Amino acid sequence: MNKSTHFFGQSVFGQLISMIDTRIISRNSQKHKADHYVKRFTAKDHLISMLFCVFAKCSSLREVAGAMLGLSGKTGHFQLTHIPYRSTLSDANKRRSVDFFAGVYHDLLREYERVISDTRFKQVINKQIEIFESTVISLFQDILKCVGRTPSNGKRKGGIKVHTVINVDEAAPKMVWFSSAATHDHMLLDKLSPSDNTIYVFDKGYNDYKAFKLFGEKGAGFVTRIKDNAVYKLREELHIDECIHSGVLEDTIIEVTVKEENGVESKLRLRKVVFYDRKLKREFEFLTNLFEMRADLVAAIYKIRWQIELLYKQLKGNFPLKYFLGDNENAIKIQIYCVLIVNLLLTVIQKRLDRPWAFSNLVSFCRIHLFNYLHLMKFLENPGRDWRRDDQKLEMLTLFRGAYF
Repeated sequence: MNKSTHFFGQSVFGQLISMIDTRIISRNSQKHKADHYVKRFTAKDHLISMLFCVFAKCSSLREVAGAMLGLSGKTGHFQLTHIPYRSTLSDANKRRSVDFFAGVYHDLLREYERVISDTRFKQVINKQIEIFESTVISLFQDILKCVGRTPSNGKRKGGIKVHTVINVDEAAPKMVWFSSAATHDHMLLDKLSPSDNTIYVFDKGYNDYKAFKLFGEKGAGFVTRIKDNAVYKLREELHIDECIHSGVLEDTIIEVTVKEENGVESKLRLRKVVFYDRKLKREFEFLTNLFEMRADLVAAIYKIRWQIELLYKQLKGNFPLKYFLGDNENAIKIQIYCVLIVNLLLTVIQKRLDRPWAFSNLVSFCRIHLFNYLHLMKFLENPGRDWRRDDQKLEMLTLFRGAYF
């Protein structure tokens, strides 16, 4: 085969790293003092080493250090100054502040926000929709407290709970908060600052009437599911118009009791919508403070909550979140933030391509060709061009030989 027209002077890994502006790295390094008392292995080297771990799906420090030592002399293409030893990377994961990695991620999210955003939902609802949920990542040591009984051998496994908030039109978390797996979900509500231009969507694990009252006072909307043991009083039955989707079975105004911290009780009026899903063949009871919105639209808004579950599936299925490179909380958080950075970079590439690529296929392609010198975007747009060109030449050569002989 002739020389590929996709050849490029920078490796695929170098092209991916070049998507991170060096000013972002420098700014966060200074802000969070990530290079204080550091002689050689800088925050930038640490970031690139951990991103390599995520892209290559490494499962141990020895694997990362050994693989990178084999790249000696080629590190200039991806801006790595010093190749780390296993002990150096281990110490850095334990000591360097996770705030540096968090800052790089959030700055990148702001930089690429226009690329990954899809404003169709906001144009329909006229408000931003945000979804929040949590997922538990199991750990092989009792680092963070996990739920469940103690095993018969007495060795408990830990678990870290990752609380995330995403915009419905973005495939990347806008807020990330970590806690032990034993922490209740509704603790995330204390971290939120409700906006009057936002509708929040969440599961019934976050049911908290005090938070619902705060949402109303701030002018923010919410949609969730009502708990099975919820206590309330029926105040009004709303008329269901004929134009409303036939899946709406009931639309009522209810009243619940809010218990304040000082022991004082107050009443809060909410809306309960009962909807029958024909596909799943089951009823759902939704709770909201959107009194003017159509009942079937309330059900449709809750349905898009599934996007955050798809994000968790994407992160856990494509990146190294089963094996961590450190047995301490700081190292675990650093690795999770590096996974989020890689997920964001590949999402940007996926959005920029005209050719449709499944995210898992895109991840696999980059992993296989990580140090090949291909022009990433051109190859992804038309990966079979060189093969087709050579097939055409072979076919013409065959025809020519047949005519000659």
